[in-house]
Amino acid sequence: MGENLRVGLIGLGSMGRHHARVIRATRGMELVAVADPGGDRFAVAGHLPVLPDVAALIDAGIDAAMVAVPTVYHEEVALALAEAGVHTMVEKPIAHSVEAGRRVRDAFAGRGLVGAVGYVERCNPALRALRERLDAGELGQVYQVLTRRQGPFPARISDVGVVKDLATHDVDLTAWVAGSPYAAISAQVAHRSGRDNEDMVVASGVLANGVIVSHVVNWLTPFKERVTVVTGEKGSFVADTLTGDLTFHANGTVESTWDQVANFRGVSEGDVIRYAIAKREPLALEQEHFRDAVLAGPGAGAETVSMEEGVQTLRVVEAVLTAAAENRTVTL
Repeated sequence: MGENLRVGLIGLGSMGRHHARVIRATRGMELVAVADPGGDRFAVAGHLPVLPDVAALIDAGIDAAMVAVPTVYHEEVALALAEAGVHTMVEKPIAHSVEAGRRVRDAFAGRGLVGAVGYVERCNPALRALRERLDAGELGQVYQVLTRRQGPFPARISDVGVVKDLATHDVDLTAWVAGSPYAAISAQVAHRSGRDNEDMVVASGVLANGVIVSHVVNWLTPFKERVTVVTGEKGSFVADTLTGDLTFHANGTVESTWDQVANFRGVSEGDVIRYAIAKREPLALEQEHFRDAVLAGPGAGAETVSMEEGVQTLRVVEAVLTAAAENRTVTL
């Protein structure tokens, strides 16, 4: 490798255009090739020719690649890059199925390459601050993680439903924030927009450490919401990943003389703190983590989301769909 990592990008759609911008702005990375068989509708290639496929991208002589093609093509593109010895980050989810995800994971691990999955929410300042405070024990024992991810239909999606497109973020961040894999999940989905794939899901489950979880996800709500609420013995943290804000709602400690309130024996409202935290664009931090992982080499403890983690998240995502289709709880 030279002074800068020679990076190739395949997929110049809604996500690819942002990756192109961020790669160009990331120190130590140089965007040297872009590819998309559908062309460059957002005009992000600049002086670079728009190559037709992954083979042409590899022929450009790249050290690392960013894959932002539709999910159905993740496996094909990633396997070609692994075969060519190119370190790669694949946009979430890792592949269209667990079996495909395992093949991708094994291909990179078998060749000693850095393979990562683009779960950008882990780089959101609100969630990073939340994770740090949970690790420091500021909430005490964690009881529940609740997420809400709602908004209007995104025209960019054509090949998957809301579970694999959006709920996959919540599954990944919940296991990461709570520090535990899923043990069981149940769910209900709805098809309201006339498409083959689901556009609404409500899922609930439990993690291996006993934390209960709930996810409300859809793309039929006329406002955008991205909220994670973690409740524990000392109160609740609320992370808003749209604004990057983290708020703590403490359990009340002030005795009440109002009988109707005092008769309630549960937790009462206490102080509310909105933390001042440094805010960087999550995608920029994600690319820096990928750069650092490539430079350090596999197994160096980088902050990227590993392909093994990507496979485990996809297992839960597929279990959500199975639970909804068969109206049962799926044990993982």
